[in-house]
Amino acid sequence: MAPKIGLGIRREDKNPWERRVPLIPVHARELLRQLPLEITIQPSPIRVFADEDFRREGVVVSEDLSACSIVLAVKEIPEDFFRDERAYVFFSHTIKGQPHNMPMLKRMIERRATLIDYERILDAKGRRLVFFGRQAGQAGMIDTIWALGRRLSQEAIKSPFGDIRQTIQYASLVEAKEAIQKVGWEIHNHGLDSSLVPIVFGFMGYGHVSQGAQEIFDLLPFEELAPSEVKDLFKKRHYSEKKIYKTVFKEENLVVPKPGRPGFELQDYYHNPQNYRPVLEGFLPYFTVLVNAIYWAPQYPRFVTKRALRKLWKGPRPPRLRVIGDITCDIDGSMECTVKSTGPAHPVFTYDVEKDEAVDGFAGKGPAVMAVDNLPAEIALESSVFFSQTLMPFIPGLVKADYRADFDRCGLPPELKRAAILFRGEFTPDYAYMREFVSSLKRSHP
Repeated sequence: MAPKIGLGIRREDKNPWERRVPLIPVHARELLRQLPLEITIQPSPIRVFADEDFRREGVVVSEDLSACSIVLAVKEIPEDFFRDERAYVFFSHTIKGQPHNMPMLKRMIERRATLIDYERILDAKGRRLVFFGRQAGQAGMIDTIWALGRRLSQEAIKSPFGDIRQTIQYASLVEAKEAIQKVGWEIHNHGLDSSLVPIVFGFMGYGHVSQGAQEIFDLLPFEELAPSEVKDLFKKRHYSEKKIYKTVFKEENLVVPKPGRPGFELQDYYHNPQNYRPVLEGFLPYFTVLVNAIYWAPQYPRFVTKRALRKLWKGPRPPRLRVIGDITCDIDGSMECTVKSTGPAHPVFTYDVEKDEAVDGFAGKGPAVMAVDNLPAEIALESSVFFSQTLMPFIPGLVKADYRADFDRCGLPPELKRAAILFRGEFTPDYAYMREFVSSLKRSHP
């Protein structure tokens, strides 16, 4: 009989709202039946599944994970947690050389650890297989609608959106959806204040995050417009106070080729973004809410600049734009007004266009910006269940790998090999570029 392998699950303690777990109790039970495993989880008073839920399924609840050769977590792990020659699987946020996580990475090298990053578990076409994207969209959309209600209240405008609470204040996603549906019925039956209509929500992106956000939005009575139809809605004035309008921007709607360039081509935009200029700012006067749910990297253009927002607020009357729901939350990124990230305690700031600074709350000359950087944690139950489902198929390959062999012969499945940043303390070939990120750090004490 094969000896049992120790699989540990670390307690999440990065902040008081982090209640997720990478593996839920019922899936732990299935793995215990299928594989030669002993699963140990650290106790937690705030985790969305209680310690007893795991105990009932045969999981050991213990502070001590020293017998575990593989440890699962969700968020970053403190430097003093690592032990020699173990494998750790979590969102490390290191592949861009994020400075705040370099000491952690350095310690993992010193401990000859193996690091497998969920974010890099990819198929052969480079598509992510383990993610929280849809849940980020769902939670971010609820928070964005809540922010709209609060912003309108600040302006002394009564609206049904004022009945929505923050995502984290609902017991479940189901309860939150029921509240959104109730607001939808209110709009359908009684309409919106004439000063607000038409309300247009602009969505940037069409991937998992945007799909999650639109799933929540679509609980309201709505009509979808192509981006090219938005301006006509205002010119022709054929709109209803009993519905809300949405438009979804894909890449070809967000940029146009620079003069002298041929027409838009998606792969060319991905590889040569400098050949395109952004056009979203021309739509800003028509939006009440802008939802940012698109992937962005520094080589791509900014879609909303501080300069454009200053111009928008220079008019004789305040603009229609009340809220930017920046679900993607790239600091100083595609939304230049996202000058900081936020958390559930203070989820929204107003970007003051004159002072060029973030002011907590909903009052001020500029858009209210929802920029919570850990949105899936606000629906911890649904996020944990979904994540555990996507992670489950990879656990057998993770457990059966030989971490004493050379990387080429360790037996990790291809998807996990692509995600292995460190193997026994050495950068794997795909991540050799990361050596420079840690080389400048002073050696810490083991």
